[in-house]
Amino acid sequence: MFKLPSLPVGKGSKRKMSDLPSADVLKRFKPDPESVDSSSQSGARAARVEDDDEDRGHLGISEEPVDDFEDDDEDGRFFGGGLNEEQSNILDIFDKAGDVEGEASGLTLPAVRRLVGQFERIVAKNAEQRGKYPDDPTKFIDSEADLDAMLKQFLPLTQNPALYYPELISSGVLNLFANLLSHENTDIAIDVVEVLQELTDEDIGEEEDELDEDDVDGAAATRLALAQIVDELLNHSIFELLASNLLRLNEAEEADRQGVFHILGMFENLLTFMPPLADQLVSSTKVLPWLLGRISKSPFDSNKQYASEILSILLQRRANVVKALDLNFVEALLMVLAQYRKTEPKDGEEQEFMENIVDCLCSLVSTSKGRELFFEAEGVELLLLILKKKQLSSLRALKVLDYALQSEAGSNSCERFVEMLGLKTLFSLFMGKADKKKRQASPNFEDDERILRIVATLFSNLPSDSSPRLRLVAKFVEANYEKVDRLLELRELAQTKLRIVERQIASSRAEISRLGAEIDDEQNQEWYLMRLDSGLFALQTADVILGWVCMEDDGIKAHVDSLMARKSLSMDDVVKVLKERASYLDVDEEDIDSDVLQQQLVLDGLINFLGGSP
Repeated sequence: MFKLPSLPVGKGSKRKMSDLPSADVLKRFKPDPESVDSSSQSGARAARVEDDDEDRGHLGISEEPVDDFEDDDEDGRFFGGGLNEEQSNILDIFDKAGDVEGEASGLTLPAVRRLVGQFERIVAKNAEQRGKYPDDPTKFIDSEADLDAMLKQFLPLTQNPALYYPELISSGVLNLFANLLSHENTDIAIDVVEVLQELTDEDIGEEEDELDEDDVDGAAATRLALAQIVDELLNHSIFELLASNLLRLNEAEEADRQGVFHILGMFENLLTFMPPLADQLVSSTKVLPWLLGRISKSPFDSNKQYASEILSILLQRRANVVKALDLNFVEALLMVLAQYRKTEPKDGEEQEFMENIVDCLCSLVSTSKGRELFFEAEGVELLLLILKKKQLSSLRALKVLDYALQSEAGSNSCERFVEMLGLKTLFSLFMGKADKKKRQASPNFEDDERILRIVATLFSNLPSDSSPRLRLVAKFVEANYEKVDRLLELRELAQTKLRIVERQIASSRAEISRLGAEIDDEQNQEWYLMRLDSGLFALQTADVILGWVCMEDDGIKAHVDSLMARKSLSMDDVVKVLKERASYLDVDEEDIDSDVLQQQLVLDGLINFLGGSP
């Protein structure tokens, strides 16, 4: 009732495709036959450009054959090394990658400039050949192969962003990259995306971030170089170009499926580096409808999961939530979530997908319009079906309900919740009767706290003397007040958690006083937030419920007084907790419709009833 759950935070870890690349994908990186034996294949011509010896320079890859195994055993027992052709090709790929990495350690700016010059000539040559012979691929296939190989030679530049990135910008290479994102050959566009994804990865220069204080300038320079790259890409409409490629790639093809994954990774890089860019991505492209369509497709795969993650990041921005609501995202996401009525996620990746969908829904129903659409889409009914399964997905359904029932806009859903017999399911979880194995996902009191919040919200939103409200109060009377006993038990658990952090805060206070320093409002606010996260919020919510049930029923109040007296407690302790909560509310008295003002009025009423003055 009094605290909205934290909205999901975007994940910043670097992503990888879960599936191993197929043989078709590996063939894209297979060395040219000429690099093994140029004399034996006179009919095939390796891709080359003018000034090859000069331009390949420092980053060129040797075309001389390398024998992995020597046939020096006279009995021939180890002839061939024991590897088949496909295994040898895979090892060749890793060997070539190792060679490039070794060369990158000594890369110089002149070498980078030669690389840029060669790249420009290859791009120009390919464009010229495609222009002259648009209907004859044999005329430009070699220059396209050169272009494919050349793009990969930009990857080592991530070793020193502060040195190399300014050169990429000043040379105009990023402009060429942007143009190639619209290349007729989607394989080339995908290559560019892979390069850009590496150039903008949040882990570049990671070693520099761990340097001593004397070298901290290196980390700052890396950050600045990355910012310059991102800014230049934005100037070249990177979001629009990436989104247009999403529309033309066919995920039935393995290479295109990988390409979609890299595009999503590029989105994640940019949004992680600068979260406000989420607004620009949504406003300048049609990525929202594409993401919704992608997460709605079956079967489940890595791209479906990744799309859900990007969507959850985008919907953390209020402007994007408004657009998503206009596109009827609430009903669509509920339909996606509906698949978990009968089945649970099959693995960790699908579980993460389900949690992303839940996070998206929470972002949407945190608004008044979202709550109204949730009610109209029969979201309460769906989530109750999931809750009744008492599985992992049930705990996620609780999270959505926590958001959807909040504030006045959630009043209709609160009444519907009671009408659909939701109290029975909710209080089964409240009493801890769910399968203990399924509740192992809640080791930090989070789900118990969420249940308390839902109960408090029901008390706030259900009309006085209405049938749904009377049924709610009756739950605390039945079975000899067992729900009241459980409520006091949860209150005690919250206090136990809170005492731990309060001892830490007391120690910090003493240390600050010993040093003769002052404790300012900012520090007090920080400590208060620490206490909220460590049991205080659960304690406050439990006491709000205690206040409500005592106000509603004299028998409940007498039972509570008796149990608290056994612990040397009284209603004064409850009042103290509620007063502290009220003191931290930022109330705008001129806004009579404010949820915060309504909370203040509720707290004042409870405090007055329990015997204290607000």
